[in-house]
Amino acid sequence: MKRVVLVTGAAGFVGGHVVRHLAAEGWTVRAASRAPAADAGDHRVEAVRLPDLSRPVDWPALLDGVSHVVHLAGIAHSTAQIPKERYQAVNGEAVRTLGEAARDTDVKVVFVSSVRAQVGPVADSVVSETDRPAPIDAYGASKLQGERGLAEAGGRWVILRPVLVYGPGVKGNMAMLARLARSPVPLPLGGLQACRSLLGIDNLAGAISFALEAPAADGGTFLVADDEAPTVAELIANMRQALGRGPRLVSVPSSLLGAMLGTLGKREAWQRLSGSLVVDNAALKAMGWRPSASLTDGIANMTKDMSA
Repeated sequence: MKRVVLVTGAAGFVGGHVVRHLAAEGWTVRAASRAPAADAGDHRVEAVRLPDLSRPVDWPALLDGVSHVVHLAGIAHSTAQIPKERYQAVNGEAVRTLGEAARDTDVKVVFVSSVRAQVGPVADSVVSETDRPAPIDAYGASKLQGERGLAEAGGRWVILRPVLVYGPGVKGNMAMLARLARSPVPLPLGGLQACRSLLGIDNLAGAISFALEAPAADGGTFLVADDEAPTVAELIANMRQALGRGPRLVSVPSSLLGAMLGTLGKREAWQRLSGSLVVDNAALKAMGWRPSASLTDGIANMTKDMSA
């Protein structure tokens, strides 16, 4: 079987890891990004330019000679500053047109969507793929639009819905927690007992690799997460353990902590800290995928890398 894969969004946090992972597995990788740069010394990686996904894309040119696609490119975060129409064009319409071009050339697509296509940032019960999708914002709705456009296009495809991804080089909320963990001061987070599903970057790369080559997964939509779902307190403790420190966590009444963060304009951050989001990863595991790294090892690798 020809093993030439187009990876869109190849310059991002996830994309860079996926390109290296697939090249190490023997794939020839066409790494597409808005600002391409050759992966020095790796003859298996070809850097190409990815056009603006908010405009019509010449997908057949990018797919020429390709057997598979990993579609990572898109708007990756939810923010009120981005118009709904841009989300729809980049995360929705571009996926549909990619699916149509891939169908016409018999190229298999693995679309890395998001758990936010299924649910908001918190959930009262364990989330599974059998639940009716209920995104709550333009970002999640656009990801669901992309999923449906890909499915309607036909052809060969797999949709992955990862939860929050962590690993060396991560940014955003996980990087913020790692910075807090590196500080020597006690943190008032010991009382936060809500559980959050997370996904190590190596485990996501493994899930993508699995989906590329598993015929049984074709036409399926799968939540992707580590087996463990820690509390924020456990997560901070793991980070500090990796640094050779004790947890140094203090329990503060959640009402007081929520009021403090609300005063600082951090209501959404408080919702994420205090609310649970646990997903069931059994469907993809039933296909044969297994996480390769434990949460403890993954968090340790990330924390040590950020401290180097």
